[in-house]
Amino acid sequence: MEKKTLHIVKVGGHIIDHPDILSGFLNQFASVPGNKILVHGGGKLATRLAAELNIPQLMVDGRRITDKDTLNIVVMVYAGLINKQVVAQLQGKGCGAIGLCGADAGIIRARKRTHASLDFGFVGDVEWIDAPALEEMLERGLSPVIAPITHDGQGQLLNTNADTIAQEMAKALSARFHTVLIYSFEKAGVLLDTEDERSVVPSLNRGTYNTLKETGKIFAGMIPKLDNAFQALEAGVGRVVIGPAEQLPELIAGSIGTSIIP
Repeated sequence: MEKKTLHIVKVGGHIIDHPDILSGFLNQFASVPGNKILVHGGGKLATRLAAELNIPQLMVDGRRITDKDTLNIVVMVYAGLINKQVVAQLQGKGCGAIGLCGADAGIIRARKRTHASLDFGFVGDVEWIDAPALEEMLERGLSPVIAPITHDGQGQLLNTNADTIAQEMAKALSARFHTVLIYSFEKAGVLLDTEDERSVVPSLNRGTYNTLKETGKIFAGMIPKLDNAFQALEAGVGRVVIGPAEQLPELIAGSIGTSIIP
């Protein structure tokens, strides 16, 4: 029996921070036919709220160090305000969205990150996705909207990278669906020059990626996203595309952005 297609779309960055752009993106997401899951980041709202509350923030290689006070903020912002605003907008656009974080129904189990020389605080690395539970929601015509907060199974919430959640979800569901993983953001795709949108790389395989990375031609902030993309393909995900959220239909079709290929 041929597998149904499942689109897993991760949206973040500039898109989350701009209501008009986000609304346009959500119109396009609501129109994607069939099974779909949206994974969202938090934009800059958590950082702004932390500043207003005089809670210092520390970032290492683009990842937030999450102490107890910062965890409270990101849970409120990611799993609360942003998630429910997105769900409400999608419902208003006729999409049967259901808002979740990893603790809801235990869909994403994680472990607290350990590092030889750095304490990331309450940052989690994904251990397990409850694929059957997500499949049941999809079969009921629901579209899960996932906030990047997970749990450790012992009552502790953890802040977890949204790109990684999208990748792990696509991998976990690839046995049940033909999974298409879309990383959507404000850029045209993977760029050789971050100041020139025309420098987009239309397709990228592992060998070319390694060469570009070794020669410093890949923007450092893009490396974790690309590492996730290749790991997803190697684990059985059908397609991975990276590109502009404002042109989601074209991105899904593979006519724009960067297609990640084996």
